[in-house]
Amino acid sequence: MRIALVWFRDDLRLDDHPALRAATEAGYLPLPVYIHAPEEEGGWAPGAASEAWRHRSLRALDAMLRARRSRLRIFRGPSLQTLQSLLAATDAEAVFWNRRYEPAIEQRDAAIKRALRRQGARAESFNGALLFEPWQLATRRGDPYRAFAPFWTSARAAWREPAPWDAPGGFDALPDEDAIPHGLALDALRLAPARGWDDGFWERFVPGERGARDALSAFVEGALHGYRDTRDVPAARGTSRLSPHLHFGEVSVARVAATVRASVDAPPADVERFLGELGWREFSYHLLHHFPQTVDTSLDPRFDDFPWAPPAPARLRAWRRGATGVPIVDAGMRQLRSTGWMHNRVRMIVASYLTKHLRMHWLHGARWFWAALVDADLASNTLGWQWIAGTGADAAPYFRIFNPVVQARRFDPDGAYVARWLPELAALPPPLRFAPWEDPAALRRAAPAYPRRPLVDPAAGRAAALEAYAKVRGPRRARASGFD
Repeated sequence: MRIALVWFRDDLRLDDHPALRAATEAGYLPLPVYIHAPEEEGGWAPGAASEAWRHRSLRALDAMLRARRSRLRIFRGPSLQTLQSLLAATDAEAVFWNRRYEPAIEQRDAAIKRALRRQGARAESFNGALLFEPWQLATRRGDPYRAFAPFWTSARAAWREPAPWDAPGGFDALPDEDAIPHGLALDALRLAPARGWDDGFWERFVPGERGARDALSAFVEGALHGYRDTRDVPAARGTSRLSPHLHFGEVSVARVAATVRASVDAPPADVERFLGELGWREFSYHLLHHFPQTVDTSLDPRFDDFPWAPPAPARLRAWRRGATGVPIVDAGMRQLRSTGWMHNRVRMIVASYLTKHLRMHWLHGARWFWAALVDADLASNTLGWQWIAGTGADAAPYFRIFNPVVQARRFDPDGAYVARWLPELAALPPPLRFAPWEDPAALRRAAPAYPRRPLVDPAAGRAAALEAYAKVRGPRRARASGFD
């Protein structure tokens, strides 16, 4: 039997898995492997929360493989040397994998493919993560898109929905099973937290392909109906919560899109609004591929000289802990700490407060989200932070500053979200839950430990941000990268 290594990465599923499909259809017996090599991811090695998710997702994948008379062999990097050793030990002829698009990983994978082919192995990679490859869509001039609307118009025109693929119900036994390197036990990677700070995550999420399918079904049967209106209400279960499942590839984006589009009783406006959110994910990968420097630097060169606030560790620590004195901001940060996830509308509010009112560089926020989110995704994280900071492609202008009190009144009108994550404020009447400093006596009685005043008053912070922006305001200058 001819053997092919199927190298699993952030594609921890069996169905709709192009690399696995290519191996089986070419007549190979697939040998599933996972290689842990965070040091190969450049300056953005996975954070603690996403590694906690990865531990459970790898365990779920191994269980599904064992149910098919196979199993996942786990190794620690370096990736190239590990693959070469496995090829030699198993007499495998090929290595198949699904592509990743982070800058450091793209470069690494290209080097691995060249090295494997030079030694005579078949090395193939596939698109298992996106509807469109980042280089597939371009403007009429052949340039990358820098605005979402024309990008998504082009994408919808080019949309060809692939047929779903279900993995085989079982695999043939490997010859000389005992002679094949067994790899490490999953626990040897030490991905799962020792102190259980992630316990609250799993009350809301079930990592793995089955968990992803269940979450997709629950969304289509529930929150998809009314999605356009309720997706911005943080107290409601109005979003899909599929982002971590998509990041780890536990369900393909093509299957998600097809399932949503096939929902015959969902209002078309809700379906289109959700597909647009998938479009933003596609756009984030398009930008990451064409502007890889944006993981660390602002795409808009005007912000090279922006007067960001000097380092203020105490303020940054208060923001991270949910102790800014602005309830909607603090509620979001406490939700993040407790669940590893935060509602998207609240993500924008807390990011605006950090980059506008506190005037801290967006990288401070991007790094914290990267460490704390179970759905930490380099493309989406970069796009989101640069969008709200006003420094990226198709970004909200810097002078568009979210007033957190107004946002809370609009999207959490009865203060239910604030009361859920800041229970010390639940005794306050709803109007005071948005700006408790307006009644110091009531705040002192209800929540003596809560900050008496916000770190930065919303009005004062807005004025200071606009003053800083005036110093760099002007037409966007072109970078050597081609930004215009």
